[in-house]
Amino acid sequence: VISDNASTDGTEEICQSYARTDKRVRYFRNSQNLGAAWNYNRVFRLSQGRYFKWAAADDVCSLHYLERCVPILEASSDVVLCYGRTRLIDEHGKALGDYDDRLDLRDDSPAGRFVGFLRSVRECNAVFGVIRRSVLAGTSLIGSYVGSDRCLLGELSLRGKFVEIPEYLFYRRVHPRASSSNKSLEAQMSFFDPRKPVSVLPPRLRRWIEFARAANRSHLNARSRARIYLELMRELVWGRRNYWAEFRETLHYLSTR
Repeated sequence: VISDNASTDGTEEICQSYARTDKRVRYFRNSQNLGAAWNYNRVFRLSQGRYFKWAAADDVCSLHYLERCVPILEASSDVVLCYGRTRLIDEHGKALGDYDDRLDLRDDSPAGRFVGFLRSVRECNAVFGVIRRSVLAGTSLIGSYVGSDRCLLGELSLRGKFVEIPEYLFYRRVHPRASSSNKSLEAQMSFFDPRKPVSVLPPRLRRWIEFARAANRSHLNARSRARIYLELMRELVWGRRNYWAEFRETLHYLSTR
């Protein structure tokens, strides 16, 4: 399933050529750029399989990615996401180094997995793993705010285990023209939703709130929820300088508009 978010290069022609020669390929195009969040969610809702995998940007997957991940999901119903290790490459495909995602979360306790996730997550490469579709459908999916992929992974960790395949199966491109390279607040917000103005609520605080909401939506007992809330308070206290710095940056940006 291809959802073309109003591309301005040769994407449409390339995709149409594949759709004409392979009936499995379904191609959809937006008439205007509706943002990455809307497009990520649209392509999921257009899908029909038991398992789902996002494939975006100019990253590359090993030919064996699905072959390695699907049997893990088939064998264990309590696994909701399976992903391969990450190798960083440049725009020409040259290896730059390996990245340790550290999100192999197999604790039987949902709260334990969530705490492990919060303490380990940095980049969200695992969101491009193979996900159990029925579980993903019950989440909030990708939100129109910076870092919503992190919140989605956190919510998924409450619903099941993550398994990391000990092979380098995902090749993430890192180069100056990548959308993730521009870290400015305006650029990141525009990436997720160009129609939405920058919120007065800083991204880091928004994510903290969404993590708390995910815990509220879960079917955990009071003790497990208390453990999650305690971890979130720990994160808020320990990271208070980062939260405050981001809040000042947001206010400065809004005041100069």
